[in-house]
Amino acid sequence: MSLEEIFACSGLLVLPFWILMAFLPHWRWTKRIIGSPLISLPAALLYAGLVLPQLGAIWSAVSSPELGAIATLLGSPAGATIAWVHFLAFDLFVGRWVYLDSRARGVSALLMAPVLLLVLMLGPIGFALYLGLRALYALRSNQVPAPAAL
Repeated sequence: MSLEEIFACSGLLVLPFWILMAFLPHWRWTKRIIGSPLISLPAALLYAGLVLPQLGAIWSAVSSPELGAIATLLGSPAGATIAWVHFLAFDLFVGRWVYLDSRARGVSALLMAPVLLLVLMLGPIGFALYLGLRALYALRSNQVPAPAAL
C-alpha cells in the first residue's frame, strides 16, 4: 500500500468513533465503545508501523529538535503521513476523554458536537474550548472541575 493510500485511508480508523461521539452521544453502545481506551489502538499501531522502519532518522530529529530538521521530516510524504496518523491517534484519545468527561458532567450533547468537531480538526483549540466550557459548567453548579479518569 502506498503512502498516499495509507494517508487517504487512515481516517477510517478513527472516523466511526467520532461519528458515535458527535451524532449518537446517548446511544447505549456509544458509551460502551468509547469507554475503551483501545479505540485509539488501530491508529497507534499504524503509527508504529510507519515509524519503526525509520526510527533512527525520526528519533534523531525529535530527540534534539531543530526547525530545519523537523521541517524536512514533515515536508516529506512519509513525514506528513506519520504526523497525520499521530494527530489522528492522539486527537481521538483526547476526544474520547472530552466526550466521557462531558457526559459525566451533563454537558449538552448539542453543545458538545461542535466542540468535538474542533477537537478532531484543530486538536488543542477544541480541547482548550472544552476546558473553558467545563469550567463554566462547574461555576454554574458551584463545583470544582475535578479531573476525569482517562
